[in-house]
Formats: sequence, structure tokens, C-alpha cells
Amino acid sequence: MLYTRLFSSKKTALFSTVIGIFLYQLSFSSVANTALERVTAVVNDDIILESQLKKRIHHISQDFSKRGAALPPSYVMREQVLERLILESIQLQMANRGGLRIDDNMLNQTLERIAKQNGMNLSQFQKKIAQSGESYPFIREQVRKELLINQVRQQFVGRRVKVSEQDVKNFIASDQGKLAMEEEYRLSHILLPIPQQASKGDIQKLHKQANDWANKLQRGEDFAQLATRISKGQRALEGGDIGWRKAPQLPTLFADRVIQMKKGDVSQPIRSASGFHIIKLTDMRGSNVIMVEQTRVRHILIKPNEIRSEPEANALIKKISQDISSGNKSFEEMAGSYSDDPSSAHNGGELDWVNPGVLVPEFEKTMNQSNVGTLSAPFLSQYGWHILEVLERRSENQGPAFRENQAKMALQKRRYDEELQRWLREIRQEAYVDIKAI
Repeated sequence: MLYTRLFSSKKTALFSTVIGIFLYQLSFSSVANTALERVTAVVNDDIILESQLKKRIHHISQDFSKRGAALPPSYVMREQVLERLILESIQLQMANRGGLRIDDNMLNQTLERIAKQNGMNLSQFQKKIAQSGESYPFIREQVRKELLINQVRQQFVGRRVKVSEQDVKNFIASDQGKLAMEEEYRLSHILLPIPQQASKGDIQKLHKQANDWANKLQRGEDFAQLATRISKGQRALEGGDIGWRKAPQLPTLFADRVIQMKKGDVSQPIRSASGFHIIKLTDMRGSNVIMVEQTRVRHILIKPNEIRSEPEANALIKKISQDISSGNKSFEEMAGSYSDDPSSAHNGGELDWVNPGVLVPEFEKTMNQSNVGTLSAPFLSQYGWHILEVLERRSENQGPAFRENQAKMALQKRRYDEELQRWLREIRQEAYVDIKAI
């Protein structure tokens, strides 16, 4: 995986300021009596236009309307959406500096998967979007940006996350570990951040406000509406809903509280370095999955790189596929000679037994559709071009091994979420941001 060295955003502050002043002044001029758009914020080497902010607010407002949720006050919505756009801009600039790209094939595959999840093909999905008054090009661009942001996060956050064998053993022996296979929790969350350099009195005042809000919520006030209005958490515009989590996937700060709560309970404020948190346990469900459908598979990966373009990578994987299919070369030989996956190339491309949900969706889809012993057609994932061959399938009761794997994934997810929040605060604080109007 490519790791990109980040240059300090402060080094670009002067350049960003010059750009911002120029564009801000230019926005008041006219060319052929056509007013140029106003700059709302300068973010490092990028700008956020007023039209971008209004368009995103419009899109989110439509989503609120579809869900039947009450809109927050306009100034709260504007502030929340602008902050989201600022964070997106910072991450997209990091993607650009790192040379990350989302090509049309990958984007189309993702959109097809979204359409399928909604019971439609891509053409039907486009028509549905148009009928709802949305813009398909806007949706397409948002998906592309989300894929880029996800790649950036995997590079800069994923590498921070480490889980040892001892961590897994300790977790399995804990009360949380014993419950991990049994319960899942759906949480909603409100964050009231502590301002930087806040005084002791400021913190006490904020704590009192958090207690007042928690008491109102416990008396039945709508959590989603309040979260949208006052929360500064990443999921504020979704009513604070952070989705289904197993106990080990919960942020460490919440885990001990949640497993003692009942459905519908609202916590008292929980203090952390970032502020005061209020959580609601909106739902619970059990999970006793032990049997797993596994696949033993091998593959060859060809990545585009500095000296090999994407079309050249495509041509190479096709030639490798032809050589294997014709019997001129063996799969093992070609994997050892050409595959860009170092973890499997030395073993003839074999990944051993694979559980569902472990591999990227494009790989898993092709693997599931392939017959045992049949070479797949070349296909594209976010990592490059692949061919694969399914060697065996089995239904396996993994028992302790399954629990260890689940525990490791759960701990990785928990630590990833915690590191992500820290990382987002870091890049926001380090960035040069000049808000022109709010």
C-alpha cells in the first residue's frame, strides 16, 4: 500500500491566503455582466464556494424530508454542513497529493452495488434518482469522493491500528468478549465539544448544559432532532445514529455503559478529552452465528503504477489469463512471476480459506460466482486487475477460531473508529482554514 508523506499544511498557508484573497476579490467582479460565485471558505489549497454549500444543504434537507425528520435551525445546518465540507476538502487534497484515483470502472461497480442493494439495476437507479428530483451526476461525484476519502483513511488511519494476539485473548476472557457473540447494539450519539483553552468555569457550564439535555432526553424529548440541532459529532446530520455495533466495536468510552443499559435508555453525560457525550441505546439484537461458508481461493493481482498504466495493467492480466487457460503456463508459476500481492505470490497466489466479508466487494462477488476449478475473467478492484480460481468450498464450524477472528476484527473496528476521530481532529487543527462567511 502506498503511504504518502504529508507536508505540513501550515507551509501552504501563505499560498492559500493569496488564492483566497484573489478569488474573494474576483467574486465581486463581473465578466459579461455575469457575477462569479462567492468563496465561502479557503481550505489549504482549495476553496469551498457558496453554491457548493447551498447544494449540499439542499441535498441533506431533501434527505431529512424523506425520513420525516425535522430540520435543525438554518444556522446550525449551515455550520454543520460547512464543517463537513471542510473535512472532505482536507481529505480529498490528501488523496490528490498521494496520487489516489477512482477510475470509471471502480465507480460504476460501486454504483451498481448500491443500486442492487436497493433492488434495482443501474439504469433503474438513475431513473429513480431523477424522479426524486436529485441529480445523478451529483450523486455519482459524491460516491467518487467517498471512495477517495475511504482510501485516504485506510492509509493514514488503518496503519495506526494494531491488535496483538494477547489483546485478542484478553478480550475473549473479558465480560465484553463473552457478550460479543450474543448481542448487537444500535446507538445514537450527541457530542458537546469542549472548546480549546476552555476555562474550568466554561467546562462546568458545559457539563451543566449536558446534564440538562440528558434529563430532557430521559423525559422523552426526540433524540434525533436534538442531535441534529446541538451535536458536533460526525453523525449529527443523521440524527446521531451510529448504527449497529457489537460490544467490542463500541468506542471504549461507551462500552461499559452500553452493556448495562436497556433498550430506550439515555445515558448521563460521559466526559472525554473531546467533550461531553450523551448516548441512547435505540435497539438491541442477538447473534449466535458459528457456521461459516468458506472459500479456498488463489489469485493474481496486477497493479497500475508509475511505469505501468491502467490499460497496460489490463493488457498484462489478459495475457496472463490466456497463458494459463491455454496450458502454456501454470497458475502457480504466473503468480510467482507477476502477481503484485506479495503476501500470496510466493504461495502460488493462494489466499487459503476465506470468510465472507473479508475481501473487497468486487473480489468477493467474482469469487462467489465462480465455479470450483474455473479461471475467472479479469476483473477490477480498488487494488488493480485480478484473475482468480476457486479451489474448494466448505461450511465450517470454526468454534474458538471463529471467535478469535471475530474478536480481532471487532477490536480493529473499535480502534479504527477511535483513531479516526483523533486523526480527523488532527488534520482539522493542522489545516489552514479561512471562513469568509457563515
